[in-house]
Order: sequence, then structure tokens, then C-alpha cells
Amino acid sequence: MSKIVPFRALRPKKEFAPAVASFPYDVMNLEEAKRMAADNRLSFLHVERSEVDVPPEAGYESDLVYETARDNLRRFAKEGILFQDRRPCFYVYRQIMEGREQYGIVACISAAEYERGLIKKHELTRADKERDRIRHVDTVGAQTGPVFIAYHARPDINSLVAATCQQKPEYDFVAADGIAHTVWVIAEEEVINQLIESFGKVEALYIADGHHRAAAGAAVAKKRREANGRQTGDEEYNYILAVLFPHDQLHIMDYNRAVKDLHGLSRAEFLGKVRVPFRCEKGFAQRSPSRLHEFGMYLEGLWYRLEATAPIYEGRDAVESLDVSILQRHVLGPLLGIGDPRTDKRIEFIGGIRGMAELEKLVDQEGFAIAFSLYPTDLEQLMAVADQGLIMPPKSTWFEPKLRSGLFVHLID
Repeated sequence: MSKIVPFRALRPKKEFAPAVASFPYDVMNLEEAKRMAADNRLSFLHVERSEVDVPPEAGYESDLVYETARDNLRRFAKEGILFQDRRPCFYVYRQIMEGREQYGIVACISAAEYERGLIKKHELTRADKERDRIRHVDTVGAQTGPVFIAYHARPDINSLVAATCQQKPEYDFVAADGIAHTVWVIAEEEVINQLIESFGKVEALYIADGHHRAAAGAAVAKKRREANGRQTGDEEYNYILAVLFPHDQLHIMDYNRAVKDLHGLSRAEFLGKVRVPFRCEKGFAQRSPSRLHEFGMYLEGLWYRLEATAPIYEGRDAVESLDVSILQRHVLGPLLGIGDPRTDKRIEFIGGIRGMAELEKLVDQEGFAIAFSLYPTDLEQLMAVADQGLIMPPKSTWFEPKLRSGLFVHLID
């Protein structure tokens, strides 16, 4: 059983939606965020990445960062850029990227179910990033970015979504990157109840992306429950903003790696060692793997094709058989000295949306010694890992298209 609840979204007026909608806070560095927000005072980055409006000397985790985010959200509401729906609703959020469509239900999910492990995760969170989002949610009094959730597709939910999409949309625009965003509002009580009933038959929800947002939402809920002597369980802070997609509509891209140095090895020494667990061929014109257990490797201006041999993945569990695990276990750890990829500053993770040219640029121009391209993890692998209560290595999945922030805000105050 999976519980979803409607909510009164704080959201843009129709004419402002294209300008407000922004990339999520965690897919860009600060300089990129500043460029995106510089000429757009309506960009939701002024809330999600409020550092763009704070002097650098204030510091990344200063109180001013979070207070500015709160003040900017209040300004958006005061100026009539954002308004709040009068009654709780669900929303359908469609994205189209390169002809591929995905339809999500925008709703709130239960913080209590997250705490009990009924909303399944496949990644660990980093303490510093979790702390940042906790402070952001708590200070702003809102969840400003949704958690990206997958569930096993159901015909009854698909039918309800399809019927809703026959109506006139609330928002319909194409962003600068060519991705189309369309939103329908579900305000009819009958349809709302049907969706609640249908999701009640969904056995589990899976966090596809947004583990830090989910953890922060649950942490703030716990903090506020403990401070509230008259807890009823229906308070808004007990729920977490999410967009829920059927698993068969989602697409995972590759998530690649680059490392600063060869850990004291010469090129010849490294190639000699990597040929032990892998078949290694020079001249990989394709650059990007076309199947599981195949890897690309870029070293000193040359591409190599690596293929894992059967003994290093056969008979392994759902995590150990992942390509990201194979690369970590046989190359990044023992050969390149990357013991903990979550904290090691010598490794960089590159989303597949940036392409192979980005890997070449890091090695040829930006001081990295070596880069690896990986075959994407798929949804079935992700769900299998989560179902077994296991944890993937960091940066195992890159979902595209990314959910835009600012189209839906869940107020918890």
C-alpha cells in the first residue's frame, strides 16, 4: 500500500510559468546557477539556489543563504508571481524529451512511510548535502523541489492520467533546452479519490532521484512532530512533495567518471593491471558502451574498450553485478586509490547528458588523467537493489529529463 495525498500547491500564474521553472538545485554549480538567474528575476533559482543573491563572503551554509531563499519565495507570492490553490489537488506533469513522453502524478507522500522503509531508496545521502536541504526546508517553510518517484505501472492509474490529459492544460511550454512541460490540474473529488485508491494498491514507491530532498523532508517532519504537543498526523509537514512516474516511462542515462591522476602508476603500468580483470582493446571509436559490462576508457588522447570477464560479475548480488560496482571494485579502488567515491576529491561524476566530448575535455584540457564511460543502469536493476534493501554506489543513475523546480511548492508552515 502506498499513500498519496493531494495538496494546495503554491505555483506560478500561467503567464509566469516558463520564466519561473528552473533546473533543480543540484545539477549545476554556483557559477552556472548565477548565469541562469542573472537576467531572470523570476527564475526559481532565486529560491532553490539562493546563493546566487548572496555575497560570496557570506559562506555556503550561512543563515543569510536560507533567509534569502525564504524572503525570495515570499516576494514571489507577494508580487503575485505565485499563488496557492484554494483546495487540495493532484496534478499531472508531462515532460517530452526528443519525442519520449513521461507522465507523473504530482502529490505528497508520507514522511512516516519513508521512515518505515516503505518508500524505498537505493543511495546513501551525504551528511553535508542533507544538512543543507534540512535547513532550506525548515527556514523557508516549504518543500521547493519534488522527489522523483517511480512505481510499477498500473493500467488503472494510466487510464486516469489519460482521461485528465484530454482536458485543457494549465501550463504548456517548451523550455530553452527543448524539453516540453505540460501540467493539468486534478481538482475533481471523484478523480482524487480514485487515484488515492489506486495508489493504495501499489506495493512500493521507489526514489529514483532526490534522496536528499526525501531525507530532509522526513527529518523536518520528525523535528516538527517532536515540537508539536498537539500532533494529529495531518499536518502538512508530515508529507513530502513528489512526482510519481510509472516505471516503464522512465529513462536512465549513463553516469560517467573521471579521475585526476593514475595514483602513481605510469600509463603502461596501469594498462597492464587493468588487463587482468578486463579484456582491453585500443581504438574504441564508439566511445560509449552499447551493452552491459562494457566500458569506455579515455587515457592520454586515446579511447579503449574494456569488457568485464564473466568471473567478476557472475553469481554476484544485485549491487555487485552493477557496472558501477565492477568499475569501483576492480579499477577505481585497487588501481586508482578511490576508496570512498562519495568523499574523494580526485573523482568527478559526469551525467550522460553532457556526452563523451565532456569526458575528453576533462582529460585533454582540465587536468584529469583518465575518464570512463559506462552503460546505463536500468529501472529493473534499481528496483531490484531497493527491494533487497541494498545500496548502490554513489552516482549510479542519471535521469533525464530533470523535473523543473518552481512549478509546484508544498508549504509546510
